[in-house]
Amino acid sequence: MVIDPGEEPERVINALAELGLRCVAVLVTHGHLDHIGAVGAVAGEATSPVYTSAGDRDVVAHINDHLWPGFGPYVEHEPEGLLEPGTQLTLAGMTIDVFATPGHYPHAVSLLLTGPDGSQLLAAGDVLFAGSVGRTDLDGGDWDVLEQSIALLMREVELDTHVLPGHGPVTTLRHELATNPFLGGLRP
Repeated sequence: MVIDPGEEPERVINALAELGLRCVAVLVTHGHLDHIGAVGAVAGEATSPVYTSAGDRDVVAHINDHLWPGFGPYVEHEPEGLLEPGTQLTLAGMTIDVFATPGHYPHAVSLLLTGPDGSQLLAAGDVLFAGSVGRTDLDGGDWDVLEQSIALLMREVELDTHVLPGHGPVTTLRHELATNPFLGGLRP
């Protein structure tokens, strides 16, 4: 699975080829252009379905109607599936639990991927980073809502789960709860 392919589809496509991997799905955590710019091109090349939240379906399908200055044009793609909060999908032998995590972006979701061996990885999009959190000064951002979304993840996901943020290095929920300066209000 490819999650949030941003601006350079050729890098994603080449990496898949070099590793001998086949993309079975493209998953979108939120509709900011730096996370969806390559969705159409990667999905088209890989002939794989795209899954988004219901609120991001139109943004992905008609991405060129939502461009920021200096971005695009992009390959448009109508999503085939929905990432509905509170539901579970099974793709490529993995179970994916979908959590609504707005605050950085109104329709954001975080994805808990569980492998056949029980190992887990949390794709958090721009909700949580190593040492930081997603911006709330953009349209639709809201600090109180973001903090509630992070609190939800802290309650629902094992704290030692590795977090794959939308930008920057991998971290864990436990590490961020203990050290992230933005999460002081969530500490016991």
